[in-house]
Amino acid sequence: MESTLSDGAAPATVNNDEFVRRNLRWNFGVNLQDIIFITLGLSLISRETVMPVLVRQLTDSKIAIGLIPAVFALGFYFPQLFSANFSERLRYKKPFVAFIGGVGERTPYLLIGLCVWSLAAPSPMLTLVIFFALIGLAAGSAGFATPAWFDMIAKVIPVNRRGLWSGLGHGIGALLGVAGAYFVGRILETYAYPNNFALLFGLAFGMTVISWIGLLLTREPPSETVKERIPLGRYLGQLPQVLGRDGNYRRFLLSRTTVQLGAMAVGFFTASAIDRFTLEGVNVGLLTGVLVGSKAVMNLLWGVLADRLGHKLVLTCSAFVMALATLLAWNASSQTWLVIAFFLLGAYLAADEVSALNIILEFCQPADRPTYIGLTNTLLAPVLILAPIIGGALAEWLGYAPMFLIALAILAVGGLMMLLWVREPRQMAR
Repeated sequence: MESTLSDGAAPATVNNDEFVRRNLRWNFGVNLQDIIFITLGLSLISRETVMPVLVRQLTDSKIAIGLIPAVFALGFYFPQLFSANFSERLRYKKPFVAFIGGVGERTPYLLIGLCVWSLAAPSPMLTLVIFFALIGLAAGSAGFATPAWFDMIAKVIPVNRRGLWSGLGHGIGALLGVAGAYFVGRILETYAYPNNFALLFGLAFGMTVISWIGLLLTREPPSETVKERIPLGRYLGQLPQVLGRDGNYRRFLLSRTTVQLGAMAVGFFTASAIDRFTLEGVNVGLLTGVLVGSKAVMNLLWGVLADRLGHKLVLTCSAFVMALATLLAWNASSQTWLVIAFFLLGAYLAADEVSALNIILEFCQPADRPTYIGLTNTLLAPVLILAPIIGGALAEWLGYAPMFLIALAILAVGGLMMLLWVREPRQMAR
């Protein structure tokens, strides 16, 4: 495939193939550490189980629960296109990624813990505002660093090992999260509110610091091509060329948009279960354990499948898996069916972790990777932001059951679009 945005590229003075081969085992290991421990840390404060319960303690609003994934999506996806222009001009990505990922992405979890500990009881609404502001900061920092970070990953881990790396890292992190889920339940039951949630956020911060150390240990070669600095307006003006030239990429974006709209139901699995089954702390820990355990198993399976058959197949299967999970959450007559629904939800989330970013790298040339990552995620940002808010509004006005039914129908359409309309980019490149 032709590079569409590679004007002004300057060749590096060295060939990196030997460097990558010589350091592959080291870089694979330290970046596994990064993924494993950030996955473990975030599982302790899961956006699908723990955060909705905290928000329910602070307010009765269902829309506020929908704001959890919406704020995260706004912070994570919106800044990527703007940082991509900067990232493509960096010969070394790690210093930039390490600074943003350390200060902006991880520190907010410590601050949330301190805020909940000191303010949740006397000032719940102030705590809620600060919570969303800090979640937005953490997500925004992660998003701002993502184009540079994943370009660094693409430099140090070959294409036929990225699915294994992603699946193994997220899988082991989720497997550790199964044990962590036991402690989530115990902490929620043993410690009084709000100290229980404050402790969980403090522990999550500690795990993410360990992951950051792995990032710092990465041995990164210089980029073989870097682009000249150009004004942001000119850079943005080039982007329609990408959509204009690649019809398969456009079809992929439309299919992903549809699936992500159907995923409006994700944040409401726990909230609806609380209303129907009166879940306690131990039950929340159990569902968290099922969720992260499913992610542990499915990350490995999706990773192997993606390396062998492509990421498009993984994303197609995940759309139908999420549709089935939504069907079960809608019709669950007992906690047993709810457990199965959470297992399938974990499988869907695992597929996203393995393939959502990796497939983007296969639509473009190496010099354009940050732009494609930023462009894709920025174009998906509106639906990722609005979908959970729409889901919350539907749940508020119509109830959970109609919202789940609408989400199910949209997921089925999105899965069919990905299956029948999008071609595997790896096969097209060959």
